[in-house]
Amino acid sequence: MNNRFFKDLTKRNEFYIFLVIIVMGVLIELRSGQFFTPNNIVDLLSALIVPGMFALGAFMVIVSGGVDVSFPALASLSMYATTRILLDVNYQGGVWLPILMSLAFGAILGAFNGVLIATFKLPPMIVTLGTSSVFRGIMQGVLNSKQLAVIPKGMSSFGTAALFVAENPQSGLTSRMPVAFLALVIVLIIVYFFLNHTMYGRGLYAIGGNEVSAHRAGFNVWLIKFLLYVGVGMISALAGMIRASMMTQAHPTNMLGMEMMVIAGVVLGGTAITGGAGTLTGCMLGTILIVMVENSLILLGVPTFWQSFFLGVLIIAGMGISALQVTRASKAKGSVVREVKQ
Repeated sequence: MNNRFFKDLTKRNEFYIFLVIIVMGVLIELRSGQFFTPNNIVDLLSALIVPGMFALGAFMVIVSGGVDVSFPALASLSMYATTRILLDVNYQGGVWLPILMSLAFGAILGAFNGVLIATFKLPPMIVTLGTSSVFRGIMQGVLNSKQLAVIPKGMSSFGTAALFVAENPQSGLTSRMPVAFLALVIVLIIVYFFLNHTMYGRGLYAIGGNEVSAHRAGFNVWLIKFLLYVGVGMISALAGMIRASMMTQAHPTNMLGMEMMVIAGVVLGGTAITGGAGTLTGCMLGTILIVMVENSLILLGVPTFWQSFFLGVLIIAGMGISALQVTRASKAKGSVVREVKQ
């Protein structure tokens, strides 16, 4: 029983990603002596909040057989529009109204993606590549976006609120665990519930495996796809609001360009780029690895410009792993078909 469990475990991408994370952590600790300190762990978890939320949205889209590259632009537009409106009316209340407004903007922009993809059956990557430019154009042209050094008090209070403070006993450095981390946990729980305990989640995996077969099985393909992009829009918009709140300023472009990093983390975790297969555990482990590379190489004394190199390597590795999985699955399917024919 134990041997079988170990064999099954070693066949999973999650196992190897977890090993890489542990090995990298040990190497950084041996070199710097700072990786496993309380304040550094809190810093990593804090840095995981926004990429982690983006990854959850990207994961669901990839599972459905698509690729969304518009979520950073969608998040930026939702966040910026919400902040501008609230500043213009001199809003002095708490964070709930900004969150609800950003969720509403995210749902509307996500629905725009959803209608184009679900109704007209256009390729998700092409659609979202186009809408990404549309969202940027609205933000830069219509809203005349520029950095807002001041944001509503409710947003900044939320962004700077801490669950607890971790202190490095050697250096005395401290780091705050943001209250916003709870938002990542809540979104993760919600996504897990829908994917694993509802017919909607089964339909999403079914569509990613074979859309025609999913339709024949009775799944409402149009509704599932439409609701998917509405949900992803809301998650992305919430991530954008949290980013601005934690930075205590609204920068219209600092989330743009995160899509490849996020998608690479999802694919590194074993999510098939062709859809129909993947786990939330792998999604989060892959994202943690990307965040570690982006935030911890400085502890090894690696110059900043090498971070882009290593991230590029991980992106290539992620796509290569996914392509290998697809090839193996195709060969296995072909073998089964030949055996049946014989």
